[in-house]
Amino acid sequence: MTTEALIIAIVIFTLSTFLGVELIGRVPPTLHTPLMSGANAVSGITIVGALIIAGSDLGWISTYFGFIAIVLAMMNVAGGYAVTDRMLGMFKSAPKEKR
Repeated sequence: MTTEALIIAIVIFTLSTFLGVELIGRVPPTLHTPLMSGANAVSGITIVGALIIAGSDLGWISTYFGFIAIVLAMMNVAGGYAVTDRMLGMFKSAPKEKR
């Protein structure tokens, strides 16, 4: 990768970070939980990609970063499903008392 391509990649990454922060900040609270739980489920795709990278014999750096990506994506998926379960639990009716 040339120096010019690296600088362009860093600029694109920085701009996309700022754009992401602005977009997430403008989501109303009523939509935040459903959107985030769906986005966390998409992390399953990240896990598949990280497994491919960690499993391919490209060197110890790719294996290390692939493993870290797997751990972080699994935490994201588990947290997303926990939040979704808790959110859906709010819509369940309370059990009726027996007399």
